[in-house]
Amino acid sequence: MTSSNQHNPAIKAFQEQILNAVSSKQALSIQGGGTKSWYGNVNQYTKLDTRAYSGILEYQPEELVITACAGTPLKEIEAALHEKNQVLAFEPPHFGADTTFGGAIAAGLAGPGRISVGNFRDFVLGTRILDGKGQDLSFGGKVMKNVAGYDVSRLLPGSMGTLSLLLEASVKVLPKPAATATLRCQISQAQALKVLNEWAGQPLPISASCWIGNAAGGDGELTIRLAGASAAVKAAIPLMSSLVLATEVDPQIAQIFWDELREQQLPAFDALGADQTLYRLALPAACGPLSIPNADPQIVLEWHGQQRWIKAPGDAATFEAIKKLATANGGHATRFKQGSNVDPAFQRFTLLSEQAHSKALELVQARLRSAFDPSGVFATSRLP
Repeated sequence: MTSSNQHNPAIKAFQEQILNAVSSKQALSIQGGGTKSWYGNVNQYTKLDTRAYSGILEYQPEELVITACAGTPLKEIEAALHEKNQVLAFEPPHFGADTTFGGAIAAGLAGPGRISVGNFRDFVLGTRILDGKGQDLSFGGKVMKNVAGYDVSRLLPGSMGTLSLLLEASVKVLPKPAATATLRCQISQAQALKVLNEWAGQPLPISASCWIGNAAGGDGELTIRLAGASAAVKAAIPLMSSLVLATEVDPQIAQIFWDELREQQLPAFDALGADQTLYRLALPAACGPLSIPNADPQIVLEWHGQQRWIKAPGDAATFEAIKKLATANGGHATRFKQGSNVDPAFQRFTLLSEQAHSKALELVQARLRSAFDPSGVFATSRLP
């Protein structure tokens, strides 16, 4: 559906830049604060800076919905939510002070809370975009039960600016939990995966988990966050503590840990070698410990083991081996972050064609790109 508000100077400037790109047959690389410029396949195309269109357009705390421009600093949105005791429950990482609302949506990344509440895509209710023809279009709405048009809004999280220019988005927010607590214990990777999968099937208020340790064996550190009703959290603490001999972490120390995990500022993420790559493995819940040849012994497991971070050599052969291992276990692998000496031309993402049953998805992806962007204005190859 077409938006009636087309007179904002920033939007008109965006439209002109898009139409000029069409006529000159040059692609545009969409960028907000530039905090995730390292994420995705690199390109040298002309930048389209979204920060000229900024601000919170509407916030309805009683309806649990906030609508903002793509160029709005994410910290501005989080500050507004904080005043009303509400949050973006999926905890999008910032990776820098200048990250924008649109950049967070385009990256589609979620933090520790993703395992309990869902991904960014699950919270986007409606969007306003400029397509590759410069058309001002709106999809979805500002309520959860919405059947207006195609569910295009869910396509944009994780699209890395390769489908359209996001102008505005309406996102569902949630109240802060009434109570939280963090438990920590020393336990092996296999034991951690076992108990986390068992607990995931029980009515326990687990909102996040993280295991950090040596992949080769021995105990590592399992940290678990509980969040929810005060009675539920209070009842879960002694039960879980007795099963894994866990102790409760000071709330301030715990908050620092979860923030640093979200932003990948923990020691386990530091010191990425010049010839190394930080690989992200997305795996099924039932997947046990994996052996990665030539990998750094220290690994990080999040989301009950469904997201795993591994540092290993950044060459093509290693990536191929990791992709095959992930695929064999029902998942996939991504080059998340590269060391300074790793060839920037290497593909960062697993191709759809390399995944089982993906030919149909590849066709859908091609048709979507053709419909949104027939002239290739956003064809930066930042995603394969």
